[in-house]
Parts: sequence; structure tokens; C-alpha cells
Amino acid sequence: MATTTLAPPRPPLISWLAVASITLGIFAIVTSEILPIGLLTTIGADFRVSDGTAGLTMTLPGFVAAVAAPVLTVATGRLDRRVMLCVLMVVLAAADVLAAVAGAYWVVLVSRVLVGLTIGGFWSIAAGLASRLVPPPAVGAATALIFSAVPLGSVLGVPAGTLIGHLAGWRTAFLVLAGLAVLVLLALLALLPPLPARQVTGPRVLLDLLRLHGTRIALLATFLVVLAHFGTYTYVTPFLEHVTRLPPAAVSAVLLAYGAAGIAGNFLAGRAVATGPRLAFAVCGGLIAAATVLLPLAGTSQAGAVVLLVLWGLAYGGVPVCSQAWFLRAAPGTPEAATVIFTSSFQATFALGALLGGVIVDAFSVSVVMVAGGLVALVMAVSFSWLTRPRRAA
Repeated sequence: MATTTLAPPRPPLISWLAVASITLGIFAIVTSEILPIGLLTTIGADFRVSDGTAGLTMTLPGFVAAVAAPVLTVATGRLDRRVMLCVLMVVLAAADVLAAVAGAYWVVLVSRVLVGLTIGGFWSIAAGLASRLVPPPAVGAATALIFSAVPLGSVLGVPAGTLIGHLAGWRTAFLVLAGLAVLVLLALLALLPPLPARQVTGPRVLLDLLRLHGTRIALLATFLVVLAHFGTYTYVTPFLEHVTRLPPAAVSAVLLAYGAAGIAGNFLAGRAVATGPRLAFAVCGGLIAAATVLLPLAGTSQAGAVVLLVLWGLAYGGVPVCSQAWFLRAAPGTPEAATVIFTSSFQATFALGALLGGVIVDAFSVSVVMVAGGLVALVMAVSFSWLTRPRRAA
């Protein structure tokens, strides 16, 4: 059963630095998870595997995180959350080092399993800690800061990692991430107070949440839009290199523009969900559909590709905010459980999208996967609008 907790009496600066350390931790995790998007062709060439097979580096973490989110949350429900976050950051550092020194592709995949464990555990725990670190009036701002790490991983992490990978090798990019994970570990140890478990999420709470009508709608919408996005975005680098014919440095610049748009979309959606959550989520799906379907046509030119990637980034930047808002709307009394379901469903679909996208890329082409993803996003926008339409009184 959830209990109300008060923030400890700590200096405001220390409290906000603690929130920043969690934000930096999620940033390191998100960047480690999606960095292969920018280095997919390089990693594939190094191990002599296809783009679709290299896409397993995106698939595995998602599937593992989907299982780890509920399992770790339930299994460690009574442990100090500070200890758990620090342990998980050690695992992330080890995973990035393992990827950097891998002599065979299967070793890279093992490292990606460890990344998945970190994602599922860290994200599920950290997402609800704002109320324990800052006073009640600042909880909203602290939560927004923590979740800003997700688009920041795209706008800063992936382009920077991609640039490092092209200049010094993809292994160096993962070593840099390992160093960042160590810095985050030190910050967590120095800044976080003891965080004994005060809300235990058991299996029954999660099962009861899955029975709610609102949760099922949120699951369906999240499944479709995340499937569409990661089924296509995982292979955006091969598209930009082979179809748009951009050099590696230009790909990094385009991904940077995409990420900047994602940050804008994150904050715009944060405002929109407060007044029109239904419209905000449907618009995100519709814009992703438009961008991906048009990319094989207009994306053959550099200008067209940039415009559509910016539109895509703007739309996807709002997806995590809208999705989590709908899960919390379905279960306002159990925010931790709602966050676990959100994390698990998001990561599972992310992995499935990357996997199916790889199958389509290997069987057909990278342009075909863009169109297929766009059609799925369109189905999401239409079905979500219909299922959440206002009901007329009988």
C-alpha cells in the first residue's frame, strides 16, 4: 500500500544535485541503450554481420528491461533504493566496458543483456524518487528534470557517441560511456541520502493494474506507437547513409537536429497533456506516421531528410510523456506500479520493433521498413482517437 512520504530536511542545493545525479544516471542508461542506432553499420561491418543482425544490439536490452522492470522492482522492493541505484550503475559500467573489449559479436550481445538489466531496474526505481528528494511544491519540476534525460540521450548522447565512434572507433564511444557511469556512481554515493523502501509493489498490485480499462488503452497505444518508432528509427542511420547518401559526420548532425526537436517535443507534450492528453498522444502518432511514410519519397534529398527527421523528433519527443501520463491517469493511487508497467511495456515493444524492423530490412529494404512503421503509427493514432472518444450519455 502506498504511503505518503516527506522529503528529508536537506539543503535545497544538495537535494537538487541529488535529482541531477539521477537525471545523469538515466541519461547514461538511455545513451548506452540507443547508441548503436548511430553506430549500427560500423558495428555490423566490424563483426561482418548484416544491419538487421546488428539491430539485435537494440533488441536485446529492450526485451531484458521489459522483464527486469517488474521482476527487480518486486524482488528488491524492501531494499534501500540508494543501494540499488548504485549497484545498477556498476552493472552499466561493466556492460559498456565489455562491449568495448568484445572480440566476438556474442560478447557484445552479452553486454547488451546487462544494459537491459540496468534499464529495467534503474528507470523503475528512479522515476518515483523526486517526492523523496525535494519538497512537495518542487516535485513536478524535479520529475520533469529526471525524465528530460530521455530526449537528452538522443540530442546529446547519441550524436556525441556517434561522432566519437566515427573519429576514434565505436569501442571508444562505449569506453567513454563506462567512464560516465563511474562518475554517476560517485555522484549517487555522495549526493543521495539513504532511501529505505517505503512502498512495496507486489505482483497482485501489478496484475490488478493490468485489469483496468484505462491501462489496456495505454498499453495498446504505447505498443503501436513505440513499435512504429523503433521499428524504423533503429535503421535511420543506414537510411541516411544509403538512401540520402549522407557522410558519417552529416549523419551525426542530422541526429543532433532530431534530438533537439525531441527535447522541444518533450516539453511541449508536457504542457499539452495537462489540458488535452487525448489530442496530444494522437497527434504524436499521426506526425510519426507522416514523417516515416514520406521519408522514402522526400528523404532522398538532404533537405527533405532533415525536415522530416526534425518533425519525427518533435513528435516522438512527446511519446514517453503522453504514454506515462495515460498509465498514471489509469492508476493515480499506485504511481510506482504504473511506472513499472509503463517501463516494461515500453521496453518490450521497443525491442520487438527493432527486431521486426531488422527482419524487414534484411528481407526488403530500409525504405520499406519506413513505410511499414508509418502505417503502424497511423493505426495507433486512429485507434487511440476512437477508443478514447467522449461517450454520449444514453
